[in-house]
Amino acid sequence: MGWFDGKCGLILGVFNRQSIAWAIAEQILSQGGQCGFSYLPDRPDAPRPKNRARVEKLIQDHPGAKFLAPMDVTRDEDIQSFMEQAREQFGQIDFLLHSIAFAPPEDLRRDTVDTSRQGFHTAMDISAYSLIAVVREARPLLKNPSAVLTMSYFGGEKAVPGYNVMGVCKAALEAIVRYLAYELGPQGIRVNALSAGPLQTVSGRGAGVDRMLKLYEAMAPLGRNITHEEVGRVGAFLLSDWSQGITAEVLHVDAGYNAMGSPGRLLQRLEAESSQ
Repeated sequence: MGWFDGKCGLILGVFNRQSIAWAIAEQILSQGGQCGFSYLPDRPDAPRPKNRARVEKLIQDHPGAKFLAPMDVTRDEDIQSFMEQAREQFGQIDFLLHSIAFAPPEDLRRDTVDTSRQGFHTAMDISAYSLIAVVREARPLLKNPSAVLTMSYFGGEKAVPGYNVMGVCKAALEAIVRYLAYELGPQGIRVNALSAGPLQTVSGRGAGVDRMLKLYEAMAPLGRNITHEEVGRVGAFLLSDWSQGITAEVLHVDAGYNAMGSPGRLLQRLEAESSQ
């Protein structure tokens, strides 16, 4: 018997096979869950629409993948249409995964102080406010009990050079998690965030993940980086009945990096190298 037998829910934010959302969805599907997936609509002027085809290829061999529909989280009508399809397919849902973030590349590359007004609006709208927007529309569908999970990063807690405006967005996202958890708790809806260490994803590469991977391996208590599978298992746990006592939490899956108050073994290595 799987953790998600008889359970159904929504997976928002799969872009490709390296997406954290897909790592979590794979675990849910393997444990008997049924999922509806969103994809970002291609631009009308795109010569070869790819977003739907990319996600469709991932889910085509999974009988638990029940529908795939477009959703642009900057458009309330898109969110409402997606949730209506979820209602028609499932009636009510047991879980919702929100794994959506974006900042204009030119603003992400800038120092935070140089972020443009429009870039800030766009980043905050898609990366933080969208959690409020999708949960508001999903609330009539969410069962008692049910679970919502979003994705964060340590750059929302501490200044991480290169993460820039996205760190501001993640700080806002984590605050939203706490407020939604409080407001929706009486309805049996849990709301949590998973703060993953660096992984090779599209968004990770945009934030300079290669540099971060080396740093985490040198500093983290486990002395290594995390894997997609590890994050996938923890994400599935937070969306399952096994975590029913957990809400308003930001759970780190980063090999312990967030606990370090000094460079740790990295400092020892640098001292050894300097003494040679």
